[in-house]
Amino acid sequence: MIVLRGVSVERAGRIVLSDLDLTFAERRVGIIGANGSGKSSFARLLNGLVLPATGDVSVDGLDTKAKGKEVRRRVGFVFQNPDNQIVYPTVGEDLAFGLKGRGLDKAAIAGRVQAALERFGLAGFEDRLAHELSGGERQMVALAGVMVTEPAWLVMDEPTTLLDLRNTRRVMDAVAALDQHVVFVTHDLDLLAGFDRVLVFEAGRLVADAAPREAIAAYRVIAG
Repeated sequence: MIVLRGVSVERAGRIVLSDLDLTFAERRVGIIGANGSGKSSFARLLNGLVLPATGDVSVDGLDTKAKGKEVRRRVGFVFQNPDNQIVYPTVGEDLAFGLKGRGLDKAAIAGRVQAALERFGLAGFEDRLAHELSGGERQMVALAGVMVTEPAWLVMDEPTTLLDLRNTRRVMDAVAALDQHVVFVTHDLDLLAGFDRVLVFEAGRLVADAAPREAIAAYRVIAG
């Protein structure tokens, strides 16, 4: 369960999120809103990339201020641009990097990496150079690199924005198959069909919280 109580967020002396009191534990939660509405700041609150100026955020009972390392092990994060999180030259090295410091021997790491590659349609990619892959392939590498660590929650911040239709479907099929809780930020409203809950942000405030159809309808009214 993720709980926010009395949360506000400041950036460069400006309030970007305010008055957040929210609890959710659903399997699929969508986040929508205009550019600058605060939705990306909200996403980053959930794994401690952003800390609240007031109030507190907890993930499965772990406070993001006091237990940031533990929170980040429970909450994986996929960025819009995979190049922001792929850090090693080859695909296999990049996936293995996330498992360092977890008490696993080389054989266990290799097994986890191979399983993740196969799961996300990347079998045989372990020695491929990440910068030579297509945008869709790099996004799947980024997703596999997070999921190899087996988080309980996955936050995805507009992961399909840079992708064509085929690769968007590939990402969404992968998301649908996950057992983890997923918090999904997007401008593509059609991707949220079948989600359990959708949160709508406007000017730094949560203005709607409902099932997808009702939340999207509210957003369309706000957007004019």
